[in-house]
Amino acid sequence: MENPKQTFALDIGTRTIVGIIWEERDNRAEIKHCIVKEHQERAMLDGQIHDITSVARVIREVKEELERKCGPLKRACVAAAGRTLKTEQAAAKMETGGRPIRKEDVIHLELMAVQKAEQQVAEKFKGASGKFFCVGYSVLYYYLDGEQIGNLVGQNGSEASVEIIATFLPKVVIDSLSSALNRAGLEMEAITLEPIAAIHVLIPPSMRRLNVALVDIGAGTSDIAVTDKGTIINYGMVPIAGDEITEAISDEFLIDFPVAEQVKIQLSAKDTVTVKDILGFELTLEKDEIIRAISPAIEQLADTIASEILRLNHQHSPKAVMLVGGGSLTPNLPELLAEKLQLPKNRVAIRQIDALENVIIPDDRLRGPEFVTPIGIGISAKKNPLQYKTVFLNGQPVHLFEIKKLTVADALLASGLKISQLYGKPGLAKIIRFNGKAVAFPGKFGSPPKIFVNGEPASVDDEIREGAEITVEKGDDGEDAKITVEELMKEGKIPLFVNDQEYSLFPSVEVNGKKADKRRELKDRDIVQCRYAKTIGEALAAIGLKELLKEAAEFSVTVNNERKRLPKFSGKILKNGAEATPETPIQAGDRVTVTRRKNPTVEELASEFHWVLKQDMPVTFNGKPVLLSKRVTFVRRDGKLLDDKDRVKSGDVLTVERAEDSPFIFQDVFRFVDYSTGDKRGNYKILRNGKEGTFQDRLTPGDKLEIIWPDQ
Repeated sequence: MENPKQTFALDIGTRTIVGIIWEERDNRAEIKHCIVKEHQERAMLDGQIHDITSVARVIREVKEELERKCGPLKRACVAAAGRTLKTEQAAAKMETGGRPIRKEDVIHLELMAVQKAEQQVAEKFKGASGKFFCVGYSVLYYYLDGEQIGNLVGQNGSEASVEIIATFLPKVVIDSLSSALNRAGLEMEAITLEPIAAIHVLIPPSMRRLNVALVDIGAGTSDIAVTDKGTIINYGMVPIAGDEITEAISDEFLIDFPVAEQVKIQLSAKDTVTVKDILGFELTLEKDEIIRAISPAIEQLADTIASEILRLNHQHSPKAVMLVGGGSLTPNLPELLAEKLQLPKNRVAIRQIDALENVIIPDDRLRGPEFVTPIGIGISAKKNPLQYKTVFLNGQPVHLFEIKKLTVADALLASGLKISQLYGKPGLAKIIRFNGKAVAFPGKFGSPPKIFVNGEPASVDDEIREGAEITVEKGDDGEDAKITVEELMKEGKIPLFVNDQEYSLFPSVEVNGKKADKRRELKDRDIVQCRYAKTIGEALAAIGLKELLKEAAEFSVTVNNERKRLPKFSGKILKNGAEATPETPIQAGDRVTVTRRKNPTVEELASEFHWVLKQDMPVTFNGKPVLLSKRVTFVRRDGKLLDDKDRVKSGDVLTVERAEDSPFIFQDVFRFVDYSTGDKRGNYKILRNGKEGTFQDRLTPGDKLEIIWPDQ
């Protein structure tokens, strides 16, 4: 009868199969027994079973030997080798139409890239039957309109794209493991991934948030897992490991491969090794001599592993590197890796069994790094197995491996639904022939898919549980492009400043040869011609300021049948401070100043034409100053005499007459003074400058005029 307290774990490797029996005691795992058997044939290739019968025979041998020590074994915990994982880079892009990019858009874009990576993996491994499970992916780069950017969310652009690296587990790996166990008389109790198993026993949960690389260097391959933020972000494998070092020793000293393998193992414990070469000669080899001879192979191994770590970790060195597996004992390997990753030497270390927490190992032979992964498989597969979860997507069952927290995105990937086809189709675009050039106006983008989990609205990154009912509805299609003449012209308006006020100058428009209203909606393939104002005059007319042109015209009048131009009273046009005319060319942003012409008074007109409108003469009368005045020039418009303050307009026809010259005489003074004789009677005298004169005496400026009554 099988002992329920014990757990049987198998590490099925390229060269050996390791069987371990452990029991839980006081919350610690005690390793009770361990058996290591080598494959007699090349039944494994890169961690994948190629000869199920041969592998099953070795598993049975391990099982039977352990049964003799601990009783019947019916079930076993196993792990899928990290080297069976397929890593692929892929890119995807989507048009965004200038709208802000949402978080959901970015996730859908990433999933499109993952699906493309899955297609590429399927193409590369056409011989593999069944499907691939995506066990994780990581974003390498985001791009917006071809330029690399840190985060797409909230950005505006025409096209968003992403490059990812995704890791896939072939279903055939699980199937072949199960078949080999069944042939050996065992059932699969639990399954895990080797990198998960090693990390589970080496790195406590509190430390898994750190960016650490774990490298399991076996015989044929080196498996790499990178952790960050509490999870494994990437897996990888390089087809170079311990066998390359063994081959280098074999080639250099002409010794058989198994002998070279023993030499490699002894290098970690001995300074001198004695062996026989293929010719039968005995060789005594110094450790330093061997290391110098195989240093190119060690250098190549370190280079290859370091390059893959950087690729998986976005071209950045991790915080630390842990080495496990028999190949990790390769001389100088930790130091070389630290150098190539530009890390301190103490950040690259070989992890022995002593590093495993809560594990009791009574047998000192099991304390090497090559036993970390087998023991990890036994504990991790039991305590943290990969479990099959079944959810339903649009009514169809979808089976998922619960390697990490499962989300709607995982279900979409596993279902095979094309993420790109779940978006609503974009509306039809319109192509308008605008001034001889084709201009495209895209339709509105379709909406993202509508997702419901158990009837409630959800997003692609929402967590799902066993039995979840997921409904995915295709997004709504976008509307066709709509564009009016006015909207088209918004792109072609010209700013113009007139008397410091800003105006928008729109062109005159014809659609298909006919003048069009600005509210007209354009159709696909419409031909639109527009004509922009080229001169100041055309521009003012276009913005409704045509009257300003009249005000800016020259001022002229006709005087006695002769046209007279008066620049002083004419309007002016200035463009950017310089004099201009209505025919002056105009450009976007020009500042036009229009000075209105002035209607002068008759007095101002006379000043320009040097007309003397009046003749004045100052005199005194009876001791008081008097200004004598008389009009000598008469200005008439349409026969009407104009006063000095009357205004003259441009285009007026004037008649100007000059009166005959005539002197002022004494009696003219009475038109400008209020003189009364009162009660004076008798004779009087007229005096001019103190001398007696008459009312007809001619006057000169400054004359002193008097009327006296001698008898009074």
